Amino acid sequence: MKLSVIVPVYNEAATIEALIAKVLAVPVDKEIIIVDNCSTDGTRELIGAIEAPEVRVILQEQNRMKGNSVRRGIAAAQGQYVVIQDGDLEYNPADFIPMLELCTRPDVLAVFGSRILGARQRNQKLPLSSYSVGREVINVFFRLLYGSRLTDIATCYKMAPRGVFQSLELRCNSFDLDFELAGKLTRLARQRGMHVAELPIDYFPRSVEEGKKIRARDGLHALYTLWWCRFAEPLSEAATAGSPDD
Repeated sequence: MKLSVIVPVYNEAATIEALIAKVLAVPVDKEIIIVDNCSTDGTRELIGAIEAPEVRVILQEQNRMKGNSVRRGIAAAQGQYVVIQDGDLEYNPADFIPMLELCTRPDVLAVFGSRILGARQRNQKLPLSSYSVGREVINVFFRLLYGSRLTDIATCYKMAPRGVFQSLELRCNSFDLDFELAGKLTRLARQRGMHVAELPIDYFPRSVEEGKKIRARDGLHALYTLWWCRFAEPLSEAATAGSPDD
């Protein structure tokens, strides 16, 4: 069971080496696909110097934004399962193991790592900020629009079989890809008589000063993306039927 870890990066020189070391330490057969989005802070040089057979590097020829980098990584993936991993240290790659175990269940199409459930499990509160307020507004909008109980659709940690990801006909290029994935995976799960599962995960939020790149306008794009995904044409027959890689 091989896992493809897609790592989109842009100016993550402060964290990328530590992050890749953490991913490499996860005891699972894997490939790590780093897609650099024209970093200018030395990130390209750092990832170019990584000597590990599991690591593949893709250099974008121009800054096409995070979502495009994720899509390019998904297209290049060769593992049975795919997960998305940011280039910072907000998430804990050790959570891949329980996510993989859940993802192999026959009734599960995809698994999301929930920061909300993780905080509840640890009896902690996530820091109150404009990000946390916006995140909850988006979650409520999603649950009402899709009739879903998912608690954290903005999470980076989304895992599914490679064939599922590659069948979604993704089109978003920025942070809105997170919400296109949430909407399309939820619709596809229902079409197949399956569901999207959640697991509690660790989360160590960083500030804008520490490199966080999402902004308030991205929240508006998220709401729009969830709306059009909900009322878009049905997913293709290939996506609905599945494939040998699913």
